[in-house]
Amino acid sequence: MQKLRLRYAKRGPGRFTSHRDFGRALERALRRAEIPMAYSSGFSPHPRISYANAAPTSAASEAEYVELGLSETCDPQKVVAALNEVLPSGFVMLDAANAVPQSLGELLQASDWVISLPGADPDRLSAAVTDLLGHDSFTVERMTKNGLRTFDVRSALVTLTADGDALTLRSIHQTPLVRPDDVVTALRLIDDAIPAQALLTRLTQGPLVDGEIHDPLR
Repeated sequence: MQKLRLRYAKRGPGRFTSHRDFGRALERALRRAEIPMAYSSGFSPHPRISYANAAPTSAASEAEYVELGLSETCDPQKVVAALNEVLPSGFVMLDAANAVPQSLGELLQASDWVISLPGADPDRLSAAVTDLLGHDSFTVERMTKNGLRTFDVRSALVTLTADGDALTLRSIHQTPLVRPDDVVTALRLIDDAIPAQALLTRLTQGPLVDGEIHDPLR
């Protein structure tokens, strides 16, 4: 009857919850809030829930997205309020809207991140950023569930700036996906004095139009 898209935040302890654990928490919240979910057919029906481009575990976010298939038409803001009554600490529903024809995967084209690097020397961090941006390509390796993969960090960067011991990053969602921790790895290959431990926070994600990120729910 209705496809609803919601934006939610991972805050505080929520940043340490895996995507799979959040999925279980959301399904419990949907049942407790008595949201009329649509279910798949077949031997083992499951609620129609889909995600796109979830932030990595340990990253906070103000812009995570989920799509729900409902069996009845509901007021999007009432669904937001009902879920916020029952979601565990660390997760907050922020907004909702009826789904547009484009898939979430098509709309979530880029993200803005803040990367905090406590203890980083501001001058060395700024110099490493300048060095990285001066390359046409810069590859790093990361172990994935499918084995060791190579990522071209430079090709994903729209903007990257240093301010004190923090970075502000705007990156495109290419395949394979370059994550903000890959950017930190690249900077450490340039200068190994840059701290390895980073606090990641996604601020926005959505369609990239003329260099700016727009709201995928509108």
